[in-house]
Amino acid sequence: QVQLVESGGGLVQAGGSLRLSCEASSRTFDSYAMGWFRQAPGREREFVATIRRSGRDSYYGDSLKGRFTISRDNARNMVYLQINNLEPEDTARYFCAAGRYSDESGDYAYWGPGTQVTVSS
Repeated sequence: QVQLVESGGGLVQAGGSLRLSCEASSRTFDSYAMGWFRQAPGREREFVATIRRSGRDSYYGDSLKGRFTISRDNARNMVYLQINNLEPEDTARYFCAAGRYSDESGDYAYWGPGTQVTVSS
């Protein structure tokens, strides 16, 4: 069982940056790939990024490359999502998830409650 808690969301102006954090409770944190997804009101959940257990490899949603950076610290059971040059279209609830190295939400068994990011124009 893995419990995940996200933090770092908030209200930010377009062009600003945020660093989202996700803390995992499990001692086996490094057994899981970690992913970030987001969901805006009225829209489907969207894949943002994933990172392997070791942290050596990662990949991003096609429309998100360049502004998003995922990283992890296995010693601290943490995964991060750095978002630069925020756009109003980035407004969504952001979720971290633990599971397989994948862009499919169904491959992640554990999810946090999410953190809200709101970008004003």
